[in-house]
Amino acid sequence: MLITIDNLLTLDELAATRDLLARSRWGSGLATAGTQAALAKNNQQLTEDAEHLPTLRHLVLNALNRNPLFFAATLPLKILPPFFNRYADQTNTYDWHIDNAMRLAPHPPGTYVRADISATLFLSDPENYDGGELTIEDTFGSHPIKLAAGSLVIYPSSSLHAVTPVTRGERLACFMFIQSMVRDPGQRRLLYDMDMALLALRNDIGETDPVIRLTGTYHNLLRRWAEN
Repeated sequence: MLITIDNLLTLDELAATRDLLARSRWGSGLATAGTQAALAKNNQQLTEDAEHLPTLRHLVLNALNRNPLFFAATLPLKILPPFFNRYADQTNTYDWHIDNAMRLAPHPPGTYVRADISATLFLSDPENYDGGELTIEDTFGSHPIKLAAGSLVIYPSSSLHAVTPVTRGERLACFMFIQSMVRDPGQRRLLYDMDMALLALRNDIGETDPVIRLTGTYHNLLRRWAEN
């Protein structure tokens, strides 16, 4: 399931994020690459000891927590603390790869987050750089994605994907991995579709008896499929 969320960040949050990134130290993107990904990855990443990284992570997580569409689409159990990357100059691309299934979490030590869902939050205006499309492959083909700054795309971590070379300008982004309460992507898609249909019904006809009963069915399915 590939879903975009426009304007996840407010204009003020986007400006604050860019300002903090401009004053931060970049290191090699290989810091979070697995063995296979390391052969394909050629970008920069904010180092774990970067002064402003905790503030940046807090800002993004707050934006995710207040967004109902993000919750409906991912049903998050755990979110690995977000990372920030940069594509420009000679470090400008990330070839085809699949994200590692298990990601080491910083807290508590020795714990892991299962990557069910990956997400990219675009932080650069698309007209300010050429290339840099996030290209995601699924059974329906390849989908190049280049969103407005402050917008988010979520997609299965099991997807083959790449970032095309940035040939002009600078592409800044935030990326993250989510472990869902509902592990199975097919079940997660059914719940999302039902949730969106219920939202439309409430807007059209209100909280009628059938809508209430269907809402109960949604929650009973979630109760049956959810892990903790």
